[in-house]
This record gives sequence, C-alpha cells and structure tokens, in this order.
Amino acid sequence: MAIDFTLAPEHEEIRRRVRTFVQETIIPAVKDFGAESPGGSREEYLRVIFDLRRKARDEGLWLPHMPKEYGGMGLGHVALAMVQSEAAKTRLGPWVLNCAAPDEGNMHTLLHWADEAQKEKYLKPLLKGVTSSCFAMTEPEVAGSDPTLIRTKAVRDGDEWVINGHKWFISGARRASFAILIARTELDVPEGSRGANTAFLVDLPQEGWNDVREIETMHGSTGHSEIVITDLRVPDTQILGGRGNGHRLGQYRLGPARLAHCMRWISQAETALDMMVDRALNRYSHGSLLAEKQGVQWLIADSAMELYQCKLMVLHAASKIDKGEDFRTEVSMCKHFVANSLNRIVDRAIQVHGALGYSTDTPLAGMFQHARWARFADGADEIHQMRIAERTIAAYRDTGSTSAATGGLPL
Repeated sequence: MAIDFTLAPEHEEIRRRVRTFVQETIIPAVKDFGAESPGGSREEYLRVIFDLRRKARDEGLWLPHMPKEYGGMGLGHVALAMVQSEAAKTRLGPWVLNCAAPDEGNMHTLLHWADEAQKEKYLKPLLKGVTSSCFAMTEPEVAGSDPTLIRTKAVRDGDEWVINGHKWFISGARRASFAILIARTELDVPEGSRGANTAFLVDLPQEGWNDVREIETMHGSTGHSEIVITDLRVPDTQILGGRGNGHRLGQYRLGPARLAHCMRWISQAETALDMMVDRALNRYSHGSLLAEKQGVQWLIADSAMELYQCKLMVLHAASKIDKGEDFRTEVSMCKHFVANSLNRIVDRAIQVHGALGYSTDTPLAGMFQHARWARFADGADEIHQMRIAERTIAAYRDTGSTSAATGGLPL
C-alpha cells in the first residue's frame, strides 16, 4: 500500500501560485489598512479589496472548493487544505479567493440541497461574488451545540410559513443578501428529535428580520449579529432541502466547514511558530540568544510537534472526505486538537516575545483573541470529546477493537 504525502505536480503549482498571489498581491495591497478599522476612506478600502477579488478570478484562483462546472477550481479536500492554509496567511486571503466562512459552507449546502430555481437565485450570485450570505442556527436560550433544542418556530399559514424566534452570533448577517435559517416546523415531535427542524432561504432585508446589534466580544465588534425574528413570512417554496431535514442539512454543512477552519488555523499556528523562532534568533538576553536557551527550545519543539500532528490529522481527514468515507470522528478530532494547538502555539509565541507579544505592535495579541474563539466555534471542545468517546466505545462494542475509532489506519 502506497502512502504518499506529496502533492501532484499540478497541485504543487496551484500552491505556488496561491502563495505568490497572497505574498506579492494581497498583503502589499492591504498593508496600509488596519485589521479592524482600515486607514484612509472606507470607499478606498472597498475598492482595493474588490479589485483583489477581480485579480483572483483573472489568476484562476477563484472558488477553490467548488466544482469546475460551477466556475470553481474543482479541488478535493486534500488539495483544498493547502490552498486554505496558504490563503489564511493574511486575514483577507480566503475572502479574496471567495472561500471564506460562512459563504464557503453555504455554497456547499446549496450545491447539495437546493433545487435548480434556488441555485439560480442564491448559489450563482454567491459564486460570482456579487452577494454574501449567513447561516442562522445558533440561539442564546439553548445550547448552540445541540440544534435539536432550537426554539425558533415556523408555523404553516396557507402557502407561507410564519416564523418567530431569536438567533445570535450570526456571522455576516449585516452584509448578507440572504440567510439559511433553521427553524422548528414539526411542533408535535418530542424535543431532541432530529427531524423537527427545517431550513428556509430568507431574502434580506425583510420585514420581521430584526438585526438588533453586533455582539461585542473580547476582540471587539465581530460581524456576529443578534437577530430577533417577529412574524417573518416565508413562502413554502423557500424551504431548502425538504421539510424536516434542517438537522441533516446543518450537520452536512458543518463537517467540511469544521475542517476548513482547521486548514486556516494551521496557517495561523505556523505564522506564530515562525515569529517565535525569528524572535528567538534575534533576541539576546543573559549572555546568549533566546534560541540557545533550553526553556525556549522546548517551547519551539512542542509547537513544531503539535503543528506536525495538526497537518497529518487534517490531511488524513480530508482524504477520507475525498474518498467518500465516514469522516465524522476524524473531523471531530481535528476540530478539537487543531483549535487547542492553535491556542497553545500562539500563547508560546507571545511568551517568547515578552511584553512585545502582549502589545498590539505584533499580530500575536489579535491572533490569540481569535484563537480562543476556535475552541467553541462549530462545536465546543467538550461536545467533540463526547462524540469521539461515543464512537470509540461503539467501535469496541461492535468489533472488539478501538482501531476504527482512531482513524482506521494500517498500523
């Protein structure tokens, strides 16, 4: 059996092109604009970033995650891993290539679940980059990690549904042209049932969809909205994927989306490790460079080992998706491990930088704030641990071995 971790020549060429485009086109173009509040005029900032999108299309680096017949690059998840990791070397990279969350996951969802009329109206403009979208599932009153508890309700009224509820942390809601909204339609089904929810396509703005605020977090305003839904009317034709399939649709969307997050987090972890080593090689203290001190070497070594594990786990999970195999356990493991590794590696980089790392003179402070979010986005650590344990126990009960729950690898 051959195990080959090298990229095909054509994919290696794509990685080189993405890296060059990010380093030589995107980063220089946005260097004069701040991460959160761009310098200069808002109009100039928008002109620059939309011009970058046009250049990405011209370079053939548009929609790496979408099939070629839909205008994409037609990459599998293994090849996509290297594109996402290269793009995420800068905050705007995935957005410029039109493969950023939440649009990326919504594109996959529409491609798989939408009918032809819905693809024409919602998917195609998203692929062209002329609209944006959001995914409205999480609610403040119930555990976001358990969508079977959703309280937002949709009640049939003739050919329409009347929806009432409360959502929050809805990423990109204020700039979205439409939402994929998850609501409970089967009111006679017991709470906790997976067939109670339905997905609706909601045009925005619309009466009944009230964006009351952008939620402030530890890294400031984030683009995550709190939404109050009051007597929102949606035609029956706006159901996405069939009535009662909201839970299945959400889980289908979240699997590859979680792995895409991991691909981008690996890039951030690698950037932090690069900065850690560079600092250690250039900072002199107590008779030697930091790089010569054993305590600092341990921080570097631990980070290098964790990053190696992250890369192997993501590549293996991506290969399972590409082969059409069950990837749920592997993606859960990736989501948990990569998110926690990102936190530890950035934290070590801050430690090696000392007070400089704690300041905003380097990107590390902002990276650390965003990294903390990674441990509960798309499923909290503990939920993934619970699922991993359940599948490990089930594997042993079924076969007398836990091998199937640890990647099913040939060793």
